[in-house]
Amino acid sequence: MRPGAGSILLRYLLLAGLAIFFIAPLLMMFLGSLKADHRVLLESGSLTAFLPHELSLQNYSDVFRRTDFLRFFFNSLFITGCVVICGLVVNALAAYAFARLQWRGRDLIFNLVLALMILPFEAIAVPLFYGASILGLRDTYAVQILPFIANAFAIYLFYSFFIGIPKELEEAARIDGASTLRIFFSIIAPNAKPVFASVAILTFLTWWGSYLWPTMVTIGPTVRPLPVAIASFYTLPPLQWGDILAFGVMMVSPVLLLFVIFQRWFVAGVASSAMKG
Repeated sequence: MRPGAGSILLRYLLLAGLAIFFIAPLLMMFLGSLKADHRVLLESGSLTAFLPHELSLQNYSDVFRRTDFLRFFFNSLFITGCVVICGLVVNALAAYAFARLQWRGRDLIFNLVLALMILPFEAIAVPLFYGASILGLRDTYAVQILPFIANAFAIYLFYSFFIGIPKELEEAARIDGASTLRIFFSIIAPNAKPVFASVAILTFLTWWGSYLWPTMVTIGPTVRPLPVAIASFYTLPPLQWGDILAFGVMMVSPVLLLFVIFQRWFVAGVASSAMKG
């Protein structure tokens, strides 16, 4: 039974309301970053915060003048990029081994990996910090990258997608003499673009905004990522809300851009994993 026009209109109104609800903070932050500091405080908490007047790029100039933003941006981009790229390879190969290969102890180890999904990072942060200190890895890029390449949730997403790929494709490749790695990179990976996009976006979102671990292991500004940098910038006198909002806009822009570019694959990957899981 098809829904009536009134029902369809109500759905669109609800969706539009939700869209406005989620977009409003971003719009307020963007417009506030273009206003003088006194106007940001004066208009906060009212609808005038969404009205563009007396806009300029002075706050963005102030951010570059008052702090080494490009250094922090590079740190976040390098750390997150390494975690995403290395994680895609490692987690996809691990998931393929669980989904397709036969080896002793496979089910037991896979169940252990799934059990790790319920373990919060806060529970292992202190032991991990202690181990990093013993190895002398504090205040380095390595300590912010290596512990997080393998990810239980990413392995589960890949696994859920891989088990839905027809086995006939692999069997035909094996008959032609293809090795396991050749099958993975030539057949499985090209047919799994949606889940690769989903895992890449989710991993990027997680580590681009990661704050707890970088705060624990970074000492100086050399390898400090953006989330820790903006927290330090907030305490840097004088307190300028326009500058802070400009910093925030430049910090979240890569995340929004990444999602806009890969949203089609992201939605398809999440939907496929949900149905197959």
